[in-house]
Amino acid sequence: MMVTFVSQCEKHALKRTRRVLDAFANRIGDNTWQTLITQEGLQMVQKLLRRSVSRNTAVSCHWIRSRSRSQLLWVVGNRNKFNSEGHVPVNRTEKSLLGSERENNWKYLPLINALTRLAALLHDWGKASQLFQDKLNPHVKTPFKGDPLRHEWVSSLLFSALVKSQVEPQRDESWLDALVTQQWDEVQLQQWAKQNQQAALPLSGLPDAASLLVWLIVSHHRLPFLANDKERLFYADKACDSLAKLLETVDKQWGYQNYYNEDEYSQRINQCFEFPYGLLSESKVWRQTLSQAAEHLKHQLPLLNEAIENGCWRLVVEQARLCLMLGDHNYSSKEADSTWESGIPLYANTQRLHGQTEYKQRLDEHLVNVASVAANVTEYLPFFATEPPVASDINKLKHNKNAAGKFSWQEDTVSTIYQYREEQQDKVQGYFVVNMASTGCGKTVANAKIMQALAEDKQSLRFILALGLRTLTLQTGDEYRDRLGVKDDNLAVLIGSKAVLELHQESLEEQKSIKEEHQLVGSGSESQESLFDDEGLELHWQGSLPEEELSTVLTRPKDRALLYAPILACTIDHMMGATETIRGGRYILPYLRLMSSDLIIDEIDDFTGDDPKAIGRLVYLAGALGRKVMISSATIPPTLALFYFKAYQLGWRIYALSQQKSLKVGCIWVDEGRYDEKKDKCVHSCQIATITARDDAATLEHYRQYHHAFIEKRIKVLQSLVARRKAFILPMQKGQGGDRQTQYFSSIQQGILGLHQAHSCTEMQTQLQVSFGVVRVANISVCVALAHYLLANEWPEEIEIRTMAYHSQQVLLLRHEQEKHLDAVLKRKEKAGEQPEAFQNPIIRKHIDQVHLQDKAKHLIFILVATPVEEVGRDHDIDWAVIEPSSYRSVIQMAGRVRRHREGEIIHPNIALLQYNWKGFIEEKPQDVFCKPGYENGNLNLRLSTHNLCDLVDEEQLLKSVDAIPRIQPIPDWKKQQTTNLVCLEHASIERLMGDITDLKPKTATRSRLFSQTVETPLNRPNTLWGYTCGAWGLTALSQQFFSFRKSEPTIRLSLILSAKNEPHFCEYDNDNGWVNKNDEYGIGFQPLAEQLKERLWLVRDYQQSLEGRENEYQSVEQLSRRYGEISFSPHEKSGIHFYYNDQMGLSTFNVSE
Repeated sequence: MMVTFVSQCEKHALKRTRRVLDAFANRIGDNTWQTLITQEGLQMVQKLLRRSVSRNTAVSCHWIRSRSRSQLLWVVGNRNKFNSEGHVPVNRTEKSLLGSERENNWKYLPLINALTRLAALLHDWGKASQLFQDKLNPHVKTPFKGDPLRHEWVSSLLFSALVKSQVEPQRDESWLDALVTQQWDEVQLQQWAKQNQQAALPLSGLPDAASLLVWLIVSHHRLPFLANDKERLFYADKACDSLAKLLETVDKQWGYQNYYNEDEYSQRINQCFEFPYGLLSESKVWRQTLSQAAEHLKHQLPLLNEAIENGCWRLVVEQARLCLMLGDHNYSSKEADSTWESGIPLYANTQRLHGQTEYKQRLDEHLVNVASVAANVTEYLPFFATEPPVASDINKLKHNKNAAGKFSWQEDTVSTIYQYREEQQDKVQGYFVVNMASTGCGKTVANAKIMQALAEDKQSLRFILALGLRTLTLQTGDEYRDRLGVKDDNLAVLIGSKAVLELHQESLEEQKSIKEEHQLVGSGSESQESLFDDEGLELHWQGSLPEEELSTVLTRPKDRALLYAPILACTIDHMMGATETIRGGRYILPYLRLMSSDLIIDEIDDFTGDDPKAIGRLVYLAGALGRKVMISSATIPPTLALFYFKAYQLGWRIYALSQQKSLKVGCIWVDEGRYDEKKDKCVHSCQIATITARDDAATLEHYRQYHHAFIEKRIKVLQSLVARRKAFILPMQKGQGGDRQTQYFSSIQQGILGLHQAHSCTEMQTQLQVSFGVVRVANISVCVALAHYLLANEWPEEIEIRTMAYHSQQVLLLRHEQEKHLDAVLKRKEKAGEQPEAFQNPIIRKHIDQVHLQDKAKHLIFILVATPVEEVGRDHDIDWAVIEPSSYRSVIQMAGRVRRHREGEIIHPNIALLQYNWKGFIEEKPQDVFCKPGYENGNLNLRLSTHNLCDLVDEEQLLKSVDAIPRIQPIPDWKKQQTTNLVCLEHASIERLMGDITDLKPKTATRSRLFSQTVETPLNRPNTLWGYTCGAWGLTALSQQFFSFRKSEPTIRLSLILSAKNEPHFCEYDNDNGWVNKNDEYGIGFQPLAEQLKERLWLVRDYQQSLEGRENEYQSVEQLSRRYGEISFSPHEKSGIHFYYNDQMGLSTFNVSE
């Protein structure tokens, strides 16, 4: 291909780019090159240019397509040097601005800088104590577990004493003047500190600036938290609207006291307030720097008062804490300054050299330099928000307004967004998007197109796609690569498991031709090294941000990918650290990422328990950082949409006020629209409304009305579709004595036979009637027991089956092999009359031919007995399903796998819903049965009056069509039917879990938000999201403690290891003893499946053989089993319960030998 390169670089960037381009192309002008080059060579040029990219870099590449046409392929560096076609401007006009526009938007940046600098100079002041210096002294051996009081608490007490010892302690100017003039007495301060320590509320009664600073000091390692459950519950229903009120609450028991032994504590507590070498008053450099910092903050007091008035103080102090912690971590990681002149024998930290502990940085050196680094970081905040790289020039995302077909709704949505932006003259910058397009309509691609349409230039992309499951994340990464052509330098995929990623990559390589280049994705966990090729990653993402200050958070290739990659597909856990972290700086990297990235949360209603509320914290933060947010799922209930909108607009309001942006939020609703057969186009696929972000009930009511209007339209679309899924309730005889499990499973067997008769197809070579179906059950023990029953039970003579159990408690390698097979067989997209491609799969072909040769059966049924792992994240298309109901949502999700990709209406129902789930079938007395999974919860007064599905759902409607309508629009008077209707129970449960949304806290007209006096209301209590977003509880860890993310039952992670003698053992890794056999401790036994039952297995797996097939000179079977033998399970709530394992059924409490 013939290409032309045009360079608009400046300064040193011009030399660097010339060096690269001269090596690959002929220079045909001062800054122009041309050459014939291969695609691989062009990719190398782009990578080399990216490697040295800076703010002064700007290179465009044009492909000469013909004599009259060229195409812009990409731009490296500053895209503003070119227009959308790659043309260079012939003239420029300039006007003088006070600083850059970027900095002008950051109105509170000087305040953040001032608070950060002063807090940094005081953050470790408490390390001057006798106790801490003895702790650091290499020659003093202390047998104690920890300090009686943590050094940050002592530091905060010293600062509080400094403020309160002034003539006018209620005024910030008083203590600031003392620091500016250096008129403070060290001896007097020590006495005040001792008295302050004995006070009941030592941090209370401080003026505004001092209150913010004391919080920064006390929280620079950990947020205030309560370890004691009783103490924490005391605050569960308490409101806290101001920082002043919070500081009247927080004391040393909020994580700053180590009380292991009363005698030891009493003996050592006084040493925390003994300062034999003073409080650094003799350090001239520190005092001068402190004086300058205090004067700087004094000049910012009017700005501080403004931030307090409009509520922006919370965002200001949180970003100051971020900069303080980055500065602290950064300078602490460096060597001591050998040129530092100080005779004060106070130290901040130690280091290990040659096996010996030695002093490292002096205390005044540490404080002054941390202040310098942290202040520098504050100046980079605008760059963190705007400078990271974006993805652009993705051809398959370019808008085509003339697109036709059933996927044209994507382009219709983009056109509507363009029109809206033009009408609003791009004054609306906050966007909250709800994508409710049906399963299989291309939501993943649409999400990228929508985010591109909302980008400032309408051409670039920088977003996070957060998902709940590893499988969904990997599939999304594959789709972006394969369908959109996104290159590795624009995409990173993080799932937190190197082994899972390796197995997935192995499958991809098998599907690709040998000539295709191996593609890498990013992964890693906290304790495992990454799969990234380090050099390759640095080639992609380097030089965009000031990395010297980020050196302590960019320690691994995975970290670099998380921060820099323009498109980041990851499990949501990677981002939740931004709001979940209580101790340490693990929140810093996801926080920095969110400063520059829009956020998409896919399958938002997959999350259960407290997880949706925890995700609300992330949505709020995204809004507060000025990002756009999209939630995506076909089955979003209205309460959930309203809940996340409120969280977003509360965050956006703070951002808009702090950045002088419009308070208006563009609310977008998207689905696949109505398909117009005459025009071969989808129309009316997007609805947009403008809502001003206000903290009142009217704002939420406006959103509720717009959402309701969209749902009304959506329902009409769903009702107009041909019915591809219909369901009936499979009757079950309950309570007739005998073996209830056999009765239950026998009913399922009859349901399978009926569905197969109606929905099988003829295999043309053998004339066998073949179907593929799923029996969905709620729990693993029932899954394994049912699979065993189907294998062992008698079937009609003309029927032959092949079955397997599919659940989460399976060894990683075997589950991978199972999912790889299912993905290959069940991705059915044949049209009416065509033979399924699955018939050509070697394993399926073998089963068909085998049954044909036996010449007995005329029917072959492939039965997948699965738990909810089949409901979400698998792109499977099946003929029929038998569903044990856990909730209406589970029915909708499982129904989405039935005829997932095949068009056309069906006549007979292809889904059978069991009249009772297993818990309901065997219940002796009223109890929760639609739970774990499900929404029934008697403790919350959410219990159904009956568990007979015939009385809980509208079977007449299900016989017409199974769709999401009841879930996305509650029926009238649904609250009155929450005990008699399964869907109404779900809506009631979701509303209960989300808490009150519209009863907003009362307002009081006062000067200071920090000192506002309001009547306590339950709305902003710490066990609700609004306690985190609306009050001061968000500056503690109470919210995370009351509802943390992934707060589920404890799980045990083992590995099935084959010893050198090929003996299997479930082992757990111990740092002291290595791999330890845990078979006996967890009651795990090995129970192989009987040989005669294996004949009916759909897929036979052998763990040992699979490992031996991967063995090589570098890795033995035992080493491979440690890596790929991982299995996770929850211990049984009843003691004495044994687990049983075999390769075919996985790990469960069902003993297959019985």
